[in-house]
Amino acid sequence: QVHLVESGGGLVQPGGSLRLSCAASRSISSINIMGWYRQALGKQREVVAVITSGGTSNYADFTKGRFTIVKDNAENTMYLQMNSLKPEDTAVYYCNEFPPNVWGQGTQVTVSS
Repeated sequence: QVHLVESGGGLVQPGGSLRLSCAASRSISSINIMGWYRQALGKQREVVAVITSGGTSNYADFTKGRFTIVKDNAENTMYLQMNSLKPEDTAVYYCNEFPPNVWGQGTQVTVSS
């Protein structure tokens, strides 16, 4: 089982950008599907975006072209580039396989002026 550690969250103003990183303990090139998820306070965890081992990606409707998921197999790292952030994007963001197994601690993203 791969161990994943999220980083890159923080406080950003509406309209700003962040890049989240997901560092893996071993090679991720053979993992069929990986994804980013998020959980806002008082809400259920939801899928943000997923990417296959072949590089095909899919996004939740709420990302509306603002987010990009990328996987760097050489660095054993997955990224989530988030642009045009909105207050409703505030949440703890997690990376995991899809379907998910053990959850890490996530990284907090807060969008506020």
